[in-house]
Amino acid sequence: MSQDILEYAVTSQPSPGDKNFKPFEATAEIEALADERIAHYPVSKLSAVLPLLHIVQHHFGFISKESISWVAEKLEIEQIKVLSVVTFYPAFRQSAPGKFHYRVCRTLSCAMAGSHELMDKICEITDIDRSKLSHHHPIVVSPCGNYSVEFAECLASCGSAPACLVNDDFHENVGPEKAQDLIDQYSA
Repeated sequence: MSQDILEYAVTSQPSPGDKNFKPFEATAEIEALADERIAHYPVSKLSAVLPLLHIVQHHFGFISKESISWVAEKLEIEQIKVLSVVTFYPAFRQSAPGKFHYRVCRTLSCAMAGSHELMDKICEITDIDRSKLSHHHPIVVSPCGNYSVEFAECLASCGSAPACLVNDDFHENVGPEKAQDLIDQYSA
């Protein structure tokens, strides 16, 4: 796959959240982590695609064009194979989120309990223009770069809906009236 096709296919765009993450760099630490993960898959390096992408996103906030190229080179596979994994799994972000990333469950139980209203309230409080949310760009970042929102599919807490994640912290029973408290908890 040529770099031109990768440029076309990856949706990474500049984001106010870029200020919160360093650009991708295959440091000695990242290389060592990758080598350790690859060693778990002696029969086929291809099986290490997910673990390497998780390393990249954990350290750099999202999956960039440069990181896709690095993973492909590291695993000795074509870039399209890495890109197909990135675009298949909604958990992989292709642009920088905010410092505090809110993923609100939108499945039936949460929707009936007020998750859409919760999303509206979070967007209102953080000055996020939710009209920019789309299937191709599922994350919207506040102008200040500190907050971002995204709908999530089923966070497996139907009995305590609505549920959401803030970064990797799980919250349940978060009605729209609790949005300000949730934001204040992380902004302090």
